Amino acid sequence: MGKLISTHTDNATEAGSFDRWVARKILSIIGNPALAFVLHDGSTVTIGDGQTSLRLLIHDRPALWLLAINPELYFGELYSEGRIDLEGGLSEFLNTANRALTARKSPVVSGLIYSWVKQLFINNSLDTARHNIHQHYDIGNAFYEKWLDREMQYTCAYFAAPDCTLEQAQIAKMDHVCRKLRLEPGQSVVEAGFGWGGLARHMARKYGVRVKAYNISHEQVAYARQRAKNEGLDEQVEYIEDDYRNIRGEFDVFVSVGMLEHVGTRNYKVLGRVINSCLKEKGMGLIHTIGRNRPGYMNPWIAKRIFPGACPPAISEMMNIFESENLSVLDIENLRLHYATTLEHWLSRFNDNIGQIREKYDEKFIRAWRLYLCGSISAFTTGRLQLYQVVFTPGENNNLPWSRAHLYDSHQ
Repeated sequence: MGKLISTHTDNATEAGSFDRWVARKILSIIGNPALAFVLHDGSTVTIGDGQTSLRLLIHDRPALWLLAINPELYFGELYSEGRIDLEGGLSEFLNTANRALTARKSPVVSGLIYSWVKQLFINNSLDTARHNIHQHYDIGNAFYEKWLDREMQYTCAYFAAPDCTLEQAQIAKMDHVCRKLRLEPGQSVVEAGFGWGGLARHMARKYGVRVKAYNISHEQVAYARQRAKNEGLDEQVEYIEDDYRNIRGEFDVFVSVGMLEHVGTRNYKVLGRVINSCLKEKGMGLIHTIGRNRPGYMNPWIAKRIFPGACPPAISEMMNIFESENLSVLDIENLRLHYATTLEHWLSRFNDNIGQIREKYDEKFIRAWRLYLCGSISAFTTGRLQLYQVVFTPGENNNLPWSRAHLYDSHQ
């Protein structure tokens, strides 16, 4: 570990030795990254020889103390409010901090305690799930249209070639999912959590299947229904405003893209029972989800301000969906770098349209969403988050592909 050093000015509002001690403590808590903290009086606390261009500007003394109490929560709060700023690049700063956090052998205690307390009171019941989804997805379709692709895919794209546009990569993602599910004309598909409905429309239009799709976001359901009607697909696709726990019927295929993060690990066995009851004996299923390498907790600020109730699972936790229902896992693919690239496209479009976004949303909202997008890029780039696609089937189904050739031959 490098030696901590500090420099300071001699003005009347000079930070005291206690403030500098607090700054050093914060750096220690997050794993001693090569970052500089510039306190409210201009004094600097850093590590080693102090040669770093990545500087956190802390504009007031209470902000410093809040960072010490829970850096993972209050960093986002304070940045959104403009009480801290960054020099040297937001993404670079977050990458350095995330690598230090990943290298820690134990999680940040304050964040862990905060998350434990939250879990005592939040279990993603039907009512809680509706509230959480409303907070994130019902803030206005027009906002998301500014930076998502034409099909409004708010999940990881698949960049089959490095020069793919976002639109091409999102279509490639949907085809990648459909090939894994081996869709055939006339099959019945149930989708849990359909976003703005793009995958359901794609499956119906290109693969000739019938889809029942469930979602509890009113804004998204209304949008999806209108798009299906406009595109002449409303006879093939039925968008249902309801929770996945209320799925009824039997289907050839179960698919869920970007919903498991919101289910909560407590409800995984419930989801497993739902899948088992609705999937035919020779059916196929796929779950596409943000995940992590080992069980952990959602970043407290993201959980509070962006994705309330969200919990990206480890693969070991996902097995609770399958094991009790004798569902066989056939394939697991990790696309985390594809998600980092997807987020880079989103951030670029977000910044390109910032003038229009600013017409409706205040600066605190804009800073929060920019931090969320940059932070997510960093989390996937540094391996703090993963992106899993898990394919499964009922345990006695022997109608299985002999190789993975069907996933790639058509693209090539």
